[in-house]
Order: sequence, then structure tokens, then C-alpha cells
Amino acid sequence: MAPSTLIFLGLFMFLIPFPYSDPVSACPRTNTSLLNFTSHFTMVQHQLRGILSVIDDCSFRVSQFDMLSGSDVHWWGAAGDNVLNLTAGFLISDSNLNHTYQNDTFIVPLRKNVTWDQIKVLAVWDVPTASNFGHILLSNYSVNGGANFSDREQPTVFENCKVLSDNYRIRWSLNEEDAVIDIGLEAAIGVQNYMAFGWANPNVSNSLMVGGDVAITGFEGDGLPFAHDYFITKYSECMINEDGTVQGVCPDTMYKSTDPIGLVNNTILVYGHRKDGVSFIRYKRPLKSNDSNFDLEVDPTANMTVIWAIGLIKPPDSLRPFYLPQNHGGSYGHLSLNISNHVNDCLGPLDAKDKEDQDLVIADKKEPLVISTGPALHYPNPPNPSKVLYINKKEAPLLRVERGVQVKFSIQAGHDVALYVTSDPIGGNATLRNMTETIYFGGPEAEGVQASPTELTWAPDRNTPDLVYYQSLYVPKMGWKVQVVDGGLPDMYNNSVSLDDQQVMLFWTLSDNSISIAARGEKKSGYLAIGFGRGMINSYAYVGWVDDSGKGRVSTYWIDGRDALNVHPTKENLTYVRCKSENGIITLEFTRPLKPSCDLNERPECNNIVDPSTPLKVIWAMGAQWSDDHLSVRNMHFATSKRPMSVLLMRGSAEAEEDLRPVLAVHGFMMFLAWGILLPAGVLAARYLKHVKDDSWYRIHVYLQYSGLAIVFLGFLFAVAELRGLTLDSVHVKFGMLAILLAVAQPMNAYLRPKKAAIGEESSRKRIVWEYTHIITGRCALVVGFAALISGLKHLGDRYGDENVHGLSWALIVWFLIGALIVMYLEYRETSMSRGRVAGRSNWVLGNGEEEDIDLLRQSRPMTDKESYSSERMEVQLEPLSR
Repeated sequence: MAPSTLIFLGLFMFLIPFPYSDPVSACPRTNTSLLNFTSHFTMVQHQLRGILSVIDDCSFRVSQFDMLSGSDVHWWGAAGDNVLNLTAGFLISDSNLNHTYQNDTFIVPLRKNVTWDQIKVLAVWDVPTASNFGHILLSNYSVNGGANFSDREQPTVFENCKVLSDNYRIRWSLNEEDAVIDIGLEAAIGVQNYMAFGWANPNVSNSLMVGGDVAITGFEGDGLPFAHDYFITKYSECMINEDGTVQGVCPDTMYKSTDPIGLVNNTILVYGHRKDGVSFIRYKRPLKSNDSNFDLEVDPTANMTVIWAIGLIKPPDSLRPFYLPQNHGGSYGHLSLNISNHVNDCLGPLDAKDKEDQDLVIADKKEPLVISTGPALHYPNPPNPSKVLYINKKEAPLLRVERGVQVKFSIQAGHDVALYVTSDPIGGNATLRNMTETIYFGGPEAEGVQASPTELTWAPDRNTPDLVYYQSLYVPKMGWKVQVVDGGLPDMYNNSVSLDDQQVMLFWTLSDNSISIAARGEKKSGYLAIGFGRGMINSYAYVGWVDDSGKGRVSTYWIDGRDALNVHPTKENLTYVRCKSENGIITLEFTRPLKPSCDLNERPECNNIVDPSTPLKVIWAMGAQWSDDHLSVRNMHFATSKRPMSVLLMRGSAEAEEDLRPVLAVHGFMMFLAWGILLPAGVLAARYLKHVKDDSWYRIHVYLQYSGLAIVFLGFLFAVAELRGLTLDSVHVKFGMLAILLAVAQPMNAYLRPKKAAIGEESSRKRIVWEYTHIITGRCALVVGFAALISGLKHLGDRYGDENVHGLSWALIVWFLIGALIVMYLEYRETSMSRGRVAGRSNWVLGNGEEEDIDLLRQSRPMTDKESYSSERMEVQLEPLSR
């Protein structure tokens, strides 16, 4: 093309008047008091970040804007930032925001009838759900405008951002004047995971983690954030050695427990939140710390190696009172970073796969859902009132119900809160907002207090939508979502109970030769375990978890101790095995035979017999992670049942098993006092104290026997009252009842004794039979009582697995052996003395001459002449003291 032609075309294009795209070109720029006002958005939901700048009376500019998409999102104006003002707000622009934004910049025109003085709060608002994604307060700023960022800096805003992995970022701002760096860690991870970031030891090249100075951040069980200073000495969990030293990934405070925490833990938490499945923690640390041993100096101008990791974390326990980062499982790395260089390669918001952090409550047909109110701490759909609805002590949880299954509500939220289930996500009676709604359950009558709750039942049917909302009839946005699903566990199983502390639901169906069992946790965990037994020791455990490949697993174990080495895998015959995790809620199912097919004692699991006619003792535990290979302390539970539940399989009910060890201890002491001391002492008095002057032996005998019998009856009544009944299903009870019957027979026998023969006369046959009966019955009672004491200790050990029972049993045996030695000595002494008296034909008895010490049961007693030796017959009898 000729040059003259190009010049002509250029002039032609220059002279053509093209339309101007600036939407605010005709708008005045000086009338607004907010001219040049600039501020960051406050993030509320959907990972919203950005900067707003007021251009003129008619428009504003949004830059560096990030946001996850919503359903019907608009620019919104309101008179205040509380729930009432925001829900009563208005559209300020016809521009909508219905897609995901990634570091975008654009200009937003106001509606023609909207002016800046009408807007006190400018928000990004999702209209159908009345959700505030983010906002800026305009009411607190002066006429001068142009406020500095530092005056209103948001905790989520930093000068720099670096991508560490697809789901992990670090943001930071350097304050060289104060020699401090502010760091923000942001990751799309679960609430049970930690985020770690720090500096590697510059003197180490082959093992970057060892010697590293890192911050471990995360969220506690109640949702509060934490950030702690850690030092790495070994690739392992923090372990406390026998000498008190520690090694592994340990807090700085554990290395120097005597130092002030401020000098050792120099990681200072600033802010933290969980939003949309993304964890965000902001903390600050000095560039140079006073702790030169466990903190590394950060050179702001040098390229230094930083290390990072994310993974599961175990909460503190009584043995190790600090957070324990678990194996990061491949989510770790390192890079070279100069914190003085400006970096921002974070394009767009993090988008987590699982955005639902709220607790999940699954309703079943037997356990009522307790509806109450409490403070709004982590309400999932802001803005919200200060008081919201709680279900089973969980704040605004996601409620899941099943079609065809009745849901029981125990409403005790107060007379000013009426529960109802509606199609409106806001609640508070939609007709007052000129909106329509469908009410599926509840109304003005669904109110009550704790002292007088209202019990109501709702049965979702096939016409109930998949998603509805439980709300208050009078105040909007107090409740949350109700997921309506097709029938599940309560429909599949005939019986269900809530185990200890209402943290695990147990379902079962009995068949002729098998039982089908399901268990579901009521809180998020990495694994769920149920066990058959009164405690962890000597229990049969079933552990359900989802492995790294996403496959649900159920494994069986025999546990005979408290260490990981005491958890032994077994090979139980389980069928129809299933395990799944939904929002961190573990559900496991399996079917097993009532009686294993193997012979008893062949393997530990062969003794795991389920008898439907007897209560089944069930315990549970939850933990962060499980492994089918090598178990260690990282597989320990973080929540467990406080006591076993006695599940009545045939009746479909359960009751908490009380710890009766104090009761049984009192019962055992009373029985030992009677059968181990008083009653044997009474027998010894009758046998070896007849040489005592007057009737003293008889009084001692009677007093000891009646005292022992009284204590026996008190111990018996105490045990029966505390155990709420008496059953003869144990060896101990059978021995005890037989011993009591024999003991009771003695005073009755004494009352019916025949009259003693006069001096010089031969005892009647009835008298001799009575004496034999009285002596044999008493001695048999002592033997059976001793057997009852031994079997009682064994019963206590079998019931509770107490480690002290074995020692107490041996102590009791030693006690009775000592008693037997004393009897042998007294018997020998008595025999020697009797022979001496016979040889000398002397009567040395110091009594009244009517009571001799010759044993009726001794067949070798001398009796050659009735007249001469009639006075040497022994009298063994019980007579009243007034004789």
C-alpha cells in the first residue's frame, strides 16, 4: 500500500468521532465529600478482597478484586452493618457480580437515584441468601476523605503474596523500622490441619527441616486460632525423653521451659479465621529474636531458604500438653525468598473443595433434637443476630433428616423464639418482607424453655424439597440449612441408641445367628472406633476410616493395654462392610456372627461372643488419623467415651454403666471385716479360750459372732441397694448367699439346742448331734465365706480390669495362711496341754468346773470310766448370758 494511502486512512480514522466508554464522563467530580476516598474491603465470605476508590458522585473504582462466585450477587447499600440494616438495604448499582473474580479492576456506576450520602455501608450482597460477602464502612470518614490504608488496614491485606502450592499461600508485610515481619498463612485445608512456615538453618544444606525455625498455626477445637513457635531437631513428633529433654518438632517453650514465654515463643498471633473451607492465620515475629538457640535471625535483604508444610495436627493431651503436627504426607517444600522484594503471584481466591465447616447433626427417630439458643460465634451466613439457634449444643449446624423418618424436637429456646422449618433462607416470617414462603413444620406454638420444653415431631415426606431451613419465626437468620435425604441408617436398622456423651450413635439389627451394626460419629474426626468391653483394655475394637485412596475401611483389633503395641489386629468374620466420611463425619457398618466359628481360646477374637440376652458393654473413640500398617502415638484418640454403655440388644435401649468400684470397695471391706476377722475370731474364742475364768469365752464368742453377722447383713443390704437388685448369675453371688445362709443358721441352731446333761450324766444323742451340727456348720460357713471373698475380688477384676485386684487377692490369701498357721499353733498347744492333763488326771480348768476344753470332735479323748471321767466331757454350746 502506498504511503499516501496510509496517511489518508490515518487522518480519516482520527477525524471519525468514536463513542467514549467512560460511564461517568458526564458526572460531576467535586460534589461528594468522599471524593478520592480509598479503602480495602472487609472480607466476610467467598474470599472477597479488593480496594474501593470513590471517583465522583456517580461511580467508584474497584481494583485487585477477588471473589468466589455466588448465586445472585449485587452492590448493596445500607444504613449500618448489623443484620437488620443490611437485610433492609437496597441496590446501588445495576451491575451484578455473578462469576469468580481474579485480581480484576473495573468501574461501577451508581444508580441514577442513589447518592453517596444515602450509603453508610457499601457491601457485596447475595440477594437470595441475604449473605454479606464483604463490605466497607463509609459513615466514619471525614469530609477530607482520602484516608490512609494504615488507618483501616484489614487483617487479610498484605503487601506481598507468594504461592507455595496449589492450595497454600504466604502473604507478608515487612516493617523494617520496627524490625518485624507480619505473615499471613492461607490454605484450602480441613479445620483439623495445620499450616507451618519458617526459615531453614543456613548452616545446613542436606536436611533443610532439621534446625528449622517454624511457626505452627491452626485452629483449636472451639474454633479459636493459634500460632506457636517451634524448633525442629528431628524428623518426628515431639517426644519427651526419660530425662525430661525433648526432641522432634517441638515448641520452643519445651526446650526452655524455665524461660519466660515471651522470650521463647516470639510468634505473636494477630488474627485468624475459617471461611469457605480456607484457613487464614496472621501472626508477626521479630527479624532478630532474643532467643539465639531456637530462633533464627531473618536478614530482610538476603535470599534465605524458607520451609513450609501442611498436614494433620493432634491436639494437646495430659502427656504432651502441646499441639503435635503429624506427618505432612508430601505437602511440604522449600524455596529461596527475599522478603524485601515485592512479590504478588497470587491470582484469584483459593477455592476449597469442601466449603462447609459447620457441624453436622443427623436426626434419627428416637433421640430428640434439643433446640436452644446461644451466642453467635461461628455463624455460617453473616450478617446475623447476636443470638442464634443451637441444636444438641452445636451452633447453627447443618441438620440432616431423612424422608419417612420422624424427627423429634425438644424446643427450649425461650418464649421469644418460635421454631419453624421454611423454604425461606432468611426466616423471621417472610410475609413481613413481602415475600412468600412454604412452612413445613412449626409455628407460634413451637416455643418452650428448659424447665418446660415443648415436644414436637416432624416427618419429612416425599414432597419435602432437598433443601429447607430451620429458623425463628420472629427474628431472621437465627438458623441454618436442613438437608432432606432419602432414608438412611434409622430406616435400615431396627434399633438405635446414643452412646456416652451423645457423640456416637449406634444402630443394630439382630438376626438368628448374626448382628448387623452401624456406628456414626457426631463430630468431625479422622477415624471412629467402637469397642465391646468395659474399657479400652481387654476390649474388641472395630475401627472405621477412609484411606488415602478414598476407600472406606473397617478393621478389627484386640486391645490388651494402653500402648500402640497392645493393639493387635484380628481376623473377625465381617461381611457387608462399609465406611464413609461426609464432612468429616465417619459412619461405619458391618455384619458379624453372634458366635465366632472358631473354638474358644484358639484366637483372641474367638472369645468375642455377642449374647443378645445380656447387656453388651460398648465404648467409643475418635482420632485424627488411622493406619492399617504400623500404629504409633499419632493414632491415639482425641476424644473417647467416659464410661461404657450397657446396650440391651433385645430391648433396643441402653443405659450408662455406673462406676460401682467405690460401692464394691465398701462392700468388700465390710465382708472382709466380718468373714476375715470377726467371725473367725469368734470361732477361735470358742475353741481355745475355755480355760478363761467364768463365761468370758462364751461372751467373747457371742459378741464376735453377732457383730460379724450384723456387718454381713449391712454389707449385703448395701450392695443390693446400690446395685438395684440381686441376681444369682455369678459365682461370687452364689458363694456369698450360701455363706450368709450358713451364718444365719448358727444363731437359729443355738436357739434350738437341747438341754445340757447334768454333771455325771452322759449327753443325750440329740445334744451330741446338735454339737456336731453347730461346729461343722460354723466351720463350713467360714470356708464358704473365704471362697466368697476370693471370688469377689476376681469378679471385680473381671468387671473393671483393675490392676490392684491381683495384689489384693494375694494379700487376702496370705492373710488366711497366717490365720491357718495361728490355728495350727493353737491346736498343737491345746493337744499338748490335753495330754498333760490326762497323764496327771488333774482338772486344772480355771472355770466353774462345768465347762471343759476337750474337743467333742476328737475321737481319741480318754473315757474309761463314766463316773470317774464324766466331768471331762467337753461342752460346746451357745447359751444366753443370763443363764
